[in-house]
Amino acid sequence: MTIQLNSVVALTYDLYTKENDQEVFVEKADEQSPLVFLFGVGMMLPKFEENLAGLNIGDAYDFHLLAEDAYGVKDENRITDLPKEMFGDMEMPEISSILPLQDDQGNQFSARVKEITESSVIVDLNHPMAGQDLHFIGKIISIRLATDEELAHGHAHGADGHESH
Repeated sequence: MTIQLNSVVALTYDLYTKENDQEVFVEKADEQSPLVFLFGVGMMLPKFEENLAGLNIGDAYDFHLLAEDAYGVKDENRITDLPKEMFGDMEMPEISSILPLQDDQGNQFSARVKEITESSVIVDLNHPMAGQDLHFIGKIISIRLATDEELAHGHAHGADGHESH
């Protein structure tokens, strides 16, 4: 079977980024814990899926995504100050920690703490991988058609199609 719209794909990958012109390993999904997703429904980065379209079970892949095709370029306007009063009696977060936040409309998102000043906590609202080119190397383990239930839910229910909710 070929990877196509509404198929459930299980794959392995090694993910690398670059630091000082050197590739740096970030994470992996292996055959015991593959990445399983519903193809073509917006769950994955569009260019990631574009590079996988048409591959078959057992096919290996090796491709690069530029930052703008991955999590975007770093936007300095997404770095902001949160007043320390916002934290009340809570312990101040540590530099590089991730804060769960919510806006006035109830949307949830995360921010990475960059700095703590006398009056504020400076956070970065960019995705942690914003500004980074990505390099994926992996193999397609399985491909199957999505079930009606998976299509209705908008996500895969595991490599074999079963998952409890």
